[in-house]
Amino acid sequence: MDVFEAVRTLLAVRDYQDKPVPEESVRRILEAGRLTGSATNGQPWHFIVVRDADKLLQLGSLLRSGPYVAMAPMAIVVVIDDTPYAISDASRAIQSMMLTAWAECLGSNWVGFGGLEAVKPLLSIPNEVDVFSVIPIGYPKDKTGRGRKKRKDLSEIAYQELWKQPFHAEQ
Repeated sequence: MDVFEAVRTLLAVRDYQDKPVPEESVRRILEAGRLTGSATNGQPWHFIVVRDADKLLQLGSLLRSGPYVAMAPMAIVVVIDDTPYAISDASRAIQSMMLTAWAECLGSNWVGFGGLEAVKPLLSIPNEVDVFSVIPIGYPKDKTGRGRKKRKDLSEIAYQELWKQPFHAEQ
């Protein structure tokens, strides 16, 4: 799948098949996160792969916005260092991982956005770093309908040279 096709069709998946994610796919997803660019090449992220069913159940119970993590065959917990660019850098890495998962026919979703302190004791995460998000990953249970997105029209969000000056792609 080419990059634009992955971006165009990526959808949030919250319901997963009871089927393990292949090791090679996990490695590619993690590599995508690792290889993402970051401010001053700081790479202020850490990725914890969670596959243990009991831990996934506990994660699901701790995540107000993502109880469905409990039903995923795996999740990646994204932990960030306390640096000025960690939020934007980790966000970029998460998007890279989600797009890579999608290209591998795996669904995912972004759960949480910081404030996940309760996850720390479960995974022995030290206090000097922050749990930023949890990304459940698995094969979608239902057909995903790739590409059916409700998005604003390009004319509503893209301008040329000046605010609200209509954008016209050069031919």
